[in-house]
Amino acid sequence: MTMKSNYLTISLRLLAFCCAFTHPGLLHTDADFTRIQSKVSSKIEPWLTGWYKLTNSSFASLSYTSNPQATVFRGDDGVHTQNYASLYKDIAAAYAMAIRWKVSGDTSYADKALTILDGWSSTLTAVDGTADRFLAAGIYGYEFANAAEIMRTYSAWPAAKYQMFSNMLVDIFYPMNHDFLTNHNDAAIDHYWANWDLCNIASMLSIGILSDNQTMYDEAVNYYKTGGGNGQIGKAIWHLFTVDGESLGQGQEAGRDQGHSMLDFALLGPIALSGYNQGNDLFVYLTNRILAGAEYVAKYNLGYDVPFTTYTNSDVTQTVISNNSRGDVRPIWELLYNHYGVLKGLNVTWTKKYRDFVVEDGSGAEGGGGDYGTESGGFDQLGYGTLMYTL
Repeated sequence: MTMKSNYLTISLRLLAFCCAFTHPGLLHTDADFTRIQSKVSSKIEPWLTGWYKLTNSSFASLSYTSNPQATVFRGDDGVHTQNYASLYKDIAAAYAMAIRWKVSGDTSYADKALTILDGWSSTLTAVDGTADRFLAAGIYGYEFANAAEIMRTYSAWPAAKYQMFSNMLVDIFYPMNHDFLTNHNDAAIDHYWANWDLCNIASMLSIGILSDNQTMYDEAVNYYKTGGGNGQIGKAIWHLFTVDGESLGQGQEAGRDQGHSMLDFALLGPIALSGYNQGNDLFVYLTNRILAGAEYVAKYNLGYDVPFTTYTNSDVTQTVISNNSRGDVRPIWELLYNHYGVLKGLNVTWTKKYRDFVVEDGSGAEGGGGDYGTESGGFDQLGYGTLMYTL
């Protein structure tokens, strides 16, 4: 870590601890776990199918073997072997074990989750590689924070070990999140696609909550609302249409491909829900802009036509929507459907239909890491939405 990064993290620790956060308060709250425990113990669907989806995963098994690394490399720099799969697989396991413990009460899964978290906090010193290192710092920073946020409620996790893990995120991941959102790898402000900003916002916000760092949390929220890059919500979903009374929002990556268009919502959902669980409703910001974008991308990926306005930045001019990877399946829709459709009672026609499409593809429930391929895209979201978000 550079002297500049070290000064940044020390300054944040000195300035930030002014306000109380709700814990657990990232993707899941105590009320969520009470609901899920009740539904699973009563064998009520679809929670029961969602539970079996998790418990049948090899990443929720006590036989899982973790593999912490001193330096994680993502991106082919011509020198180092990429090893970031060890990180995203271990995060998927820690998260699945944490949930299995919270729902079942079996502390063997809590202990297994801690073996993974403590192993990484005592081993990892850096995240490196090509520009892709910033994707690693973003996606895996936010996911790691979520696993730890669940486990902080486990009385057998020593305070010193929890603090070591929190410090790892604050000292290694956060400075990279901050640097990317500030400098964009020394590229033009609009060079990087929205998902690059969004994963770093998600990480910064999640680490801020986990570490009770109000300054860090505020930095993430402010960027989400007013930042200069493509992850700012008004730029990530940049053009609105009204079609037959429906509000549809064209995403910044719509002309690129549909896999990355979906990834944007795999990140926007957790950003908004984590804010919401802290009393900050980011779902409603800019008149439910996330929902407009979700309806647009869901409708198109279900095979329907949507309007498209030419998108231009300093690198590209895109005159048509991309059909590359159209119909992409990611376990991201239960969160959006349940919040906007069930909790708030809004029109979620296409979001619901895509939720149904993904759930049917997943044999009745959204799965998690490892259920959507072995490459990194299958681990870009924590998943298990049917179990965790059904209301």
